[in-house]
Amino acid sequence: MSGTAIPLSAAVGVEITGLSGAQFVDPGVVADCQAALDTHGVVVYRDAHLEDADLVAFSRLLGDVITAPVGGLTAHPEISPISLDPATSALASYRKGTFFWHIDGVNDELPQRASLLAARQVADDGGDTEFANTYAAYAALPDEEKDHLGTLRVVHSLAATQLLTNPNPSPKQRASWDRTPSREHPLVWTRATGRRSLLVGATTDHVVGLPQDDSRALLDRLLDWSTQPRFVLRHHWRVGDLVVWDNTGMLHRALPYEPISPRLLHRTTLAGTEAIA
Repeated sequence: MSGTAIPLSAAVGVEITGLSGAQFVDPGVVADCQAALDTHGVVVYRDAHLEDADLVAFSRLLGDVITAPVGGLTAHPEISPISLDPATSALASYRKGTFFWHIDGVNDELPQRASLLAARQVADDGGDTEFANTYAAYAALPDEEKDHLGTLRVVHSLAATQLLTNPNPSPKQRASWDRTPSREHPLVWTRATGRRSLLVGATTDHVVGLPQDDSRALLDRLLDWSTQPRFVLRHHWRVGDLVVWDNTGMLHRALPYEPISPRLLHRTTLAGTEAIA
């Protein structure tokens, strides 16, 4: 392992120190990062201090990088600024939705494989990021429940997330949300490798075929199960941190922080490689 690695818990996360800047474009560092992602789900690099060009270069060595569809940096359109300040982020009005547990890109044909966040400024209060291992959460379920959940399908939508922060949208707001198509997926995501995870979170609208109350109760129960402390890593940001996570098997959320907070993270996203099945 390049640098010094310390597992952060039994279920999720490893912290690596001793790497910074241009060292991240070394092929050995890239291979070690991918191996750590496969094992731990979340890789925390302390004191990485990557410049934007190195962040993009490292991301490209890990996989195909998605150009930000809205609000990417002019010099580096692959980088999305994460902030609640509308002068800094074109998507600031949507960011409060990230205060709820979610998986990114679940409505895409191929959900995003992984994401990288580099801390430029941090919040004075709040703003930590939490990750929950949905591989481990599924594995810990009783076999009988695994069999039952494997028969269910769930609809995911952008509107489900946005209604959590804006329960009374205007017709214009609702129409903008509905331009992102909803998708129906299995509740249990089975990879080509045979590995399985629960596909839950704020984007879940309803379970197909269940009455509304029963559907909501099941989805809420599974989210509570998946986000027990034993499956969760909480990351307290410091300027210079870089965090990489397996978006397909980790729920994540930002803990609330004030809109006037200086918190600013630079994000890159790796394109998906496997459809949900």
